[in-house]
Amino acid sequence: MRKWKIALGAAVALGAISVASVHLLDMGNLRLSAGTAGAATPAPAAFVMPVPVANVVKKTIPIYLDYAARIEPIRSITLQARVPGYLQEQTAQDGADVRQGDVLYRISPDDFQAALDQAKAQVQRDTATLDYARSNLGRGTELAKSGYLDKDSFDQRTSTLREAQASLALNQAAVRTAELNLSYAEIHAPFPGRLGRNQASVGTLVSVAGTVLNTLVQLDPIYVTFNPSETDLAEIEQARAAGPVDVEVLLPGQTEASQKGELTFIDNTVDHSTGTITARATIGNAKFTLMPGQYVRVRLHIRQQPDALMVPQTALGSSQLGKYLYVVGKGNTVDQRLVSLGPTSGDLVAILSGVSEGDQVITGNLQKIGPGMPISPLPQKPAT
Repeated sequence: MRKWKIALGAAVALGAISVASVHLLDMGNLRLSAGTAGAATPAPAAFVMPVPVANVVKKTIPIYLDYAARIEPIRSITLQARVPGYLQEQTAQDGADVRQGDVLYRISPDDFQAALDQAKAQVQRDTATLDYARSNLGRGTELAKSGYLDKDSFDQRTSTLREAQASLALNQAAVRTAELNLSYAEIHAPFPGRLGRNQASVGTLVSVAGTVLNTLVQLDPIYVTFNPSETDLAEIEQARAAGPVDVEVLLPGQTEASQKGELTFIDNTVDHSTGTITARATIGNAKFTLMPGQYVRVRLHIRQQPDALMVPQTALGSSQLGKYLYVVGKGNTVDQRLVSLGPTSGDLVAILSGVSEGDQVITGNLQKIGPGMPISPLPQKPAT
């Protein structure tokens, strides 16, 4: 029994020694593996943000003054009859584009034709009366010279001749009046333009200057009226002194001018309540794109600005301190510059201070970078 216990104890001791050896061997292998893995994996490199860049360029740009404006016709009239009568015909349809002299309406001419025929008949009668009075006076002159006609009878013949001349002149004037009234039965366009909506149906009894027939508006050329501020007036007058001031018209939603014209009028008084003055440009409108009452924008080209430093507008950022640009600094790091802005030209904006010619401004990934960060400038695309 004692031998069996001794043998059992020896077996347990040998098992414990074996487990401990295996444990120590595994720990050694684990340390060896960890050391080998650490030596094979290098530390990750810091990420550098790639950014698109653009050079600050110097160029000459046009300087404009922009204003809201409204379209006004040069001429706009109400069509009314000059003689009374029944409206016989509307020869031009509503909204038609008409030329100067085109017949627009006709009033029944029968009464005026009859008055003209009557006046001509009276002229013929007076002409015959005048011829008789003239020949009668000629005979009286011969008789008066020979003493066969007393002075009173001779004076009567002279008076009759003068009355016949006056009556003929009066009726000749009546003929001209009747001819005018007959011509007024046709209403002509006094200038080229566009008709509006008809306001008197055919058959209407129209009166003199009492019945409105239609309206006629001139569309080409046309006025664009706007109101510059008194602070801009000095620049505008300086531009006018140098020559004609070009004006561009932009319709709502447009970025490029659709029509161009010239500044033709500036009022003589500044409105003290608004601090503005009325100005007007004359614009060619051959395609009738501009219509009276329409609101547009106008740009006055007042001068050229040379050597302006231009950057893309997409490069601008904004903060509580104002507008800024991110510029590629030393060692390809981000340098923040506060800038003051000038006029724009297309997609570019002029920078009055903060950058120099040849600086590289960052135009993209602005939300992912900040001052002092390392960056990798991307190659610039060639200008188009």
